[in-house]
Amino acid sequence: MSATAENLRPAGRPIKARLGRDDLAMRGFMAVIALYLVIALALPLYAMLSKSFSTYQFDLTSYEFQVSDDTGNFQTAPITAAALNETLQAVPSEDLATSSDGRLPATSFFPEFSFRSPMIYRIRGTGEDVSFLIGSERFSGTAWQEVDSNTFRRVMLRPVRSQGLQNYTTYFSTPSLFRSIENSLFISALSTIITVTLAFGFAYALSRSCMRFKGVFRLIALAPILVPSLLPGIALVYLFGNQGMIKGLLLGESIYGPIGIVIGSVFFTFPHAMLIITTALAISDARLYEAAESLKASRWKIFWTVTLPGARYGLISAAFVVFNLVITDFGLPKVIGGQYNMLAVDIYKQVIGQQNFEMGAVVSVVLLIPALVAFAVDRQVQKKQVALLSARSVPYQPRANPRADWLAFGYCSLVAVFIVGLLAVCQFAALIKFWPYDLSLSMNNYAFDLMDGGGWDSYYNSIQLALLTAVFGTLVVFTGGYMVEKIKGFETGRGLFQLLAMLPMAIPGMVLGLAYIFFFNDPRNPLNVFYGTMAILVICTVTHFYTVSHLTAVTALKQMDREFESVAASLKQPFHKLFRLVTVPVCLPTILDISIYLFVNAMTTVSAVVFLYSPTTTLASVAVLNMDDAGDIAPAAAMGMMIFYTNAGARILHLIISKGVLKRTQAWRFR
Repeated sequence: MSATAENLRPAGRPIKARLGRDDLAMRGFMAVIALYLVIALALPLYAMLSKSFSTYQFDLTSYEFQVSDDTGNFQTAPITAAALNETLQAVPSEDLATSSDGRLPATSFFPEFSFRSPMIYRIRGTGEDVSFLIGSERFSGTAWQEVDSNTFRRVMLRPVRSQGLQNYTTYFSTPSLFRSIENSLFISALSTIITVTLAFGFAYALSRSCMRFKGVFRLIALAPILVPSLLPGIALVYLFGNQGMIKGLLLGESIYGPIGIVIGSVFFTFPHAMLIITTALAISDARLYEAAESLKASRWKIFWTVTLPGARYGLISAAFVVFNLVITDFGLPKVIGGQYNMLAVDIYKQVIGQQNFEMGAVVSVVLLIPALVAFAVDRQVQKKQVALLSARSVPYQPRANPRADWLAFGYCSLVAVFIVGLLAVCQFAALIKFWPYDLSLSMNNYAFDLMDGGGWDSYYNSIQLALLTAVFGTLVVFTGGYMVEKIKGFETGRGLFQLLAMLPMAIPGMVLGLAYIFFFNDPRNPLNVFYGTMAILVICTVTHFYTVSHLTAVTALKQMDREFESVAASLKQPFHKLFRLVTVPVCLPTILDISIYLFVNAMTTVSAVVFLYSPTTTLASVAVLNMDDAGDIAPAAAMGMMIFYTNAGARILHLIISKGVLKRTQAWRFR
């Protein structure tokens, strides 16, 4: 730098690179997607949190009445509802607490009321913000509203909102509600221990043995991902229910409760744990095993000193993933939980059963705490993970051992029988006429349009939702991942974006769905137009499964050298051209993986959408729940199997595309 330039630059002020058009455009794209995450995630969660602190109570001092005599003249002075209630004790003080939609009939304070009476009634508020209803019309303020006796019976007082911890006090002082916390933690911990243990044995057999049919076993182990979590509950009812095929195996115990929830949880969380542990076991250095063998260490000691320590981070991560899945699951405990209360089901009962949205928000916050803690601990553990493979590492190759290989084959066969058995029971239930009295095969259970709670429209809506989620979700996720990974500088903005992108993984589906009610169903919100439409289901589903898709995209983009951007800049090519001609073709396998992940999860999700569907946007997974509630268990199993076959077909199509079209775009990988 010349002396003149040195003199022109103010002392102590660093030189800032001038932002080009591409830099500004990329920051703009990232800001747009960040705004989407704020609107689709942060603001609804804030609305839900605010709702949990909102308490509603009827303030009887806020209303005044005046009643005419038989001739229609008002001789008496106005009197407040509080004064009337003090005399009559018509409404006990404990009944004054209510929900946001609470209504108190004005006739409660007039025991001699008759709608045929010739008397005229007047009602007003003592303040401008006091409101009441006359029929469906809302009035507020201090002006008198005059009605006849027939209309007066439709006058309803409205509660006053206040902020406080009263909802939380009520929750923790209600034994049945508080017991749900203990039940949820117990079931989640027990399911996690069983699932991780079984998944570790399965993954160990796949990676440390030379047994046959590894590919078949892997496919079978991944099958539970393709079905909604309600389906294993239905299968267990047919196996161990009151009229189950093998109910005697439970030795008199009921499947409706913790036993059924744990067995079903192991079924639907097994593939998640198996994938994580398999990845951890695959990253092994053969030199460590050679060194242990040269020191005459036994196979058992090698397992405890080499294999297990090397896989410890995978085991911890799998444990937290399973714990989160179980504690936040709604479908399985709803189907087979019986009277055994769980947090996710409590949210459903409070919102759907009792219309108590405030208490539903409280339970959601309580459910959010263990999910957030598990997520935070998992992230901290992953940060401490160190590289197990170096440039000098030798990939581990298992050696044939007939005895160990047959043991591994036997173990994997037992797990496969468990998984295939539950799916086969569901398919059998979907084809028989009337269990257990008429076991002849029939397609009657697939006549969904004749069933309560479901219809073929629900199935078609689910396919539409899955396709829209796959297309728009992949576009949003991959674009966001590209911007945050390839943008120059802007560390603060990228950090905030990453925080928003990671947050959905810690938010249970039930919590997100309820938060959407509070945010999008507010008439004052301009985004209220989305409520009850397919659009809000797509937004919710993309947001719910955003984190895993984002991490997949970023991982693939990290493998691309930043020199691509430098070369494009030196050739004066805009970033969007590089993105279209280089980045997308190179990352096409990852893009397809993201799309199929979103498609499958959109088909199977229940908890996130159970509060948001409308009569015209019912979904197949919700139809399974509704048909089961209506007692149509066999049709519910049939709909669940339709979801399974649809997802299996989508997976097969994904494999065909991966092996066909990708050969042309990925030829560079095989040179």
